[in-house]
Amino acid sequence: MTDSARLLNKHSFVELGARQRARALLDAGSFRELLDPFQRVMSSWLERQGVVPQADDGVVIAKGSIAGLPVVIAAIEGAFQGGSLGEVGGAKIAGALELAAEDNRNGIATRAVLLLETGGVRLQEANLGLAAIADIHAAIVDLRQYQPVIGVVAGSVGCFGGMSIAAGLCSYLLVTQEARLGLNGPQVIEQEAGLEEYDSRDRPFIWSLTGGEQRFASGLVDRYVADDVAQIQAQVRELLALGLPQRQRSREADLYLQRLARLDTVPQIDAATVRDLYQGDRS
Repeated sequence: MTDSARLLNKHSFVELGARQRARALLDAGSFRELLDPFQRVMSSWLERQGVVPQADDGVVIAKGSIAGLPVVIAAIEGAFQGGSLGEVGGAKIAGALELAAEDNRNGIATRAVLLLETGGVRLQEANLGLAAIADIHAAIVDLRQYQPVIGVVAGSVGCFGGMSIAAGLCSYLLVTQEARLGLNGPQVIEQEAGLEEYDSRDRPFIWSLTGGEQRFASGLVDRYVADDVAQIQAQVRELLALGLPQRQRSREADLYLQRLARLDTVPQIDAATVRDLYQGDRS
């Protein structure tokens, strides 16, 4: 098949909305949405601040199966408020993960997939959003005792803030070239460290440090795939089939702190330095 034919046959995952992404990953006919938009469970805070709310609060929760295995998917809609999480959306994700853990305790081996397209906490909801994200963290740690939790970062919104910590807590992470992953977004770093340190308008520079390819090369994510529904679906299936990792990435904090301690913070960091730092002495 020629390159042009491959391009024509490609089905972009990034261009799909949250609900479409969840449906695309689940086995045909198994998609069942929980708390769908017709339930009208939405933020009570946005309208008071002049922001039009969304009927599902920008979070889609779906149950179904992947390769015949019971799965719950939480998909964040990056097109709504930058994928930010408030009280309602955060509670939907945390509740879904908590119910999945309860399923496992009752003998139903439910796994989880998180489609992370988020800038982190929704500033309009401040502490309520932060509390919800903390609940998500706790729920991931609980569920991953039983079954793998797969995080997928696909689009250019990326995954930042408190939800980047959620990504780090996942059993496995999958990214595309378009994805970005980091604790602080470019504008925040520029604001705090200055333009000379981090120019938020320099897209090649930003992706060279926090883009999907770099994160994979640095060993901070597990899979790196093209923006294609079939490829992402295949990789998610493979990761679910792996079961629990021998050691969770979040248990390696001391190792990463030792590597960071060796970093020279005087010159501006570059992509090659980041790769060398996090690859460390990996065999």
